[in-house]
Amino acid sequence: MFTKILIANRGEIACRVIATARKMGIKTVAVYSDADKEARHVKLADEAVHIGAAPSRESYLLADKIIAAAKQTGAQAIHPGYGFLSENEAFAQRCEDEGIAFIGPKAHSIAAMGDKIASKKLANEAKVNTIPGYNDAIAGPEQAVEIAKGIGYPVMIKASAGGGGKGLRVAYNDKEAFEGFASCQNEARNSFGDDRIFIEKFVQEPRHIEIQILGDSHGNVIYLNERECSIQRRHQKVIEEAPSPFISDATRKAMGEQAVALAKAVKYQSAGTVEFVVGKDQDFYFLEMNTRLQVEHPVTECITGLDLVELMIRVAAGEKLPLTQADVKRDGWAIECRINAEDPFRNFLPSTGRLVRFQPPEESMFQSDTSKKLGVRVDTGVYEGGEIPMYYDSMIAKLIVHGTDRNDAIAKMRAALNGFVIRGISSNIPFQAALLAHPKFVSGQFNTGFIAEHYGKGFHAEDVPHSDPLFLVALAAFMHRRYRARASGISGQLAGHEVKVGEQFVVVTLGAEGQNQHYDVTVSDFEDKSGSSAVMVSGKSYQISSTATLGQIRVQGACNGQGFTAQVERGAGKNPLALRIAHNGTQIEAMVLSPLGARLHRLMPYKAPPDLSKFLLSPMPGLLVDVAVQPGQKVQAGEKLAVIEAMKMENILFAAQDGVVGKIVAGKGESLAVDQVILEFQ
Repeated sequence: MFTKILIANRGEIACRVIATARKMGIKTVAVYSDADKEARHVKLADEAVHIGAAPSRESYLLADKIIAAAKQTGAQAIHPGYGFLSENEAFAQRCEDEGIAFIGPKAHSIAAMGDKIASKKLANEAKVNTIPGYNDAIAGPEQAVEIAKGIGYPVMIKASAGGGGKGLRVAYNDKEAFEGFASCQNEARNSFGDDRIFIEKFVQEPRHIEIQILGDSHGNVIYLNERECSIQRRHQKVIEEAPSPFISDATRKAMGEQAVALAKAVKYQSAGTVEFVVGKDQDFYFLEMNTRLQVEHPVTECITGLDLVELMIRVAAGEKLPLTQADVKRDGWAIECRINAEDPFRNFLPSTGRLVRFQPPEESMFQSDTSKKLGVRVDTGVYEGGEIPMYYDSMIAKLIVHGTDRNDAIAKMRAALNGFVIRGISSNIPFQAALLAHPKFVSGQFNTGFIAEHYGKGFHAEDVPHSDPLFLVALAAFMHRRYRARASGISGQLAGHEVKVGEQFVVVTLGAEGQNQHYDVTVSDFEDKSGSSAVMVSGKSYQISSTATLGQIRVQGACNGQGFTAQVERGAGKNPLALRIAHNGTQIEAMVLSPLGARLHRLMPYKAPPDLSKFLLSPMPGLLVDVAVQPGQKVQAGEKLAVIEAMKMENILFAAQDGVVGKIVAGKGESLAVDQVILEFQ
């Protein structure tokens, strides 16, 4: 076994590999860029080597520097994690040539599966289902109909040079195939100057389901069940779960056996994933093979009880797999949410900066009656006070829960999201909460088009309706009364002017443009229960109890006998006197006033926010890579004004209306904060 390994990666996956290596008694070497000098993976490793500047092309993608770091520190093996060089066949071969073990598959396996055409050919040879199609040029509509009938309807008619939705039709019968061929050919000729057309099977209501496989150098390959990865936004996975709520045991077995056959065909060693597209009738077809560890591997670890990183290390050291296919278990249900640094209410724009608060939910792994490990797991590469740099991907953490069944796992995940405190940057937690509460997700009736279908026009606060909005009002009143009770106990108060706790309050929830709502609330303590109060709101009764320390954000307690986790902050919003209450993805700002205070508050005039239409503001933190206009220049609505780069994404800012540029405020190459002024209009 190795005594020291180098992790050629950063962030949560580097920390994840370090955790397993430490458990195995193996020393670790981290590599880091200028931006990651203070990163968590650097602090956790036994040694760390600086390899270059912040951009990944000048650090984490430099094979020479990583190999040199391994030799310098005496590391016998390199774990590439995912991304960067993990699926680079030349890097895997270079490690082997240098006498350093690559903790992943052999270079020939990476090469075979990295080529889309070659991998499909190999899949066919290995008797793996591939999407039926006719890839040669088709002479005319009559031939198109014959081919479509041979494949079986529905089919997708596509232009060879197509893109942007042009030159694409779905046909469900002969007539549609005949007419669709002619339409596609005309569109393709006019749009691309290339009228070649091909036809392939159209998979209805497609789901993205993948099989985790594991092979060793002794010819053994097994599959570790499947993961459901259909909840995607712009082809990026958002929620993953294992097992899938959709496929049958027979389909699972068939997919698993085909994945193993493909892995054996390329003599696969290490962990890998075979991805399939699965239709509404459970017909499944090979998409591609990922020759590395997947981001979503923890859900497989939860239901199988296996440590995939440990098994990868052992296989790379030449050991045989310690289990057979018959030993693979499937216990309970696991769900993973990717917690990303992005603002869902601003079209998911990246959000970078300092983590002023970072308090993940407490990790818990306990044994149930059936000896299954159940609970909450957090994989992260960040810490409170640390920086989220603009140079890498947006992932802050992976939140994983393991429940007895799917409903239990969903409930655990919703509670865990409620308790995940992130401040200083925006995160996609409200969006995750909305997805988990959506009836279609809860019932398991979704496919890869789920997010586009239900959130195609963006994500808004009203997309997360609370099942009991008055609970948020009651919690605001309960917490306010606790603050009052603490204040009343402060010594040295002026006689006759002491803080009175009171029982009658008015909760004012603050709405847009001064559209506030007022609720008469009564809060009275139970004499026999410390920290418990009866709260009456609009005729509804809430018995709330909590021992949360005043001032902490995460509040745990019980309401009418049911446990809850919420977040409560004073002065966190636009109004310094208001409480911000967040629960199940819904957030309110509420002022808790005395009846007299509420009457006076109604008399206060509404102060409209300043008109910012004459300014171009940065919608996110990032690097200003281009300003495309000059002072005095006339611009039309839709014209390009500036380009901001963050987290490997370029975002172009366009003019919202016609106007004349007055003054350029921010310069090219400047790091911008959210809402910072870039330019002014006349």
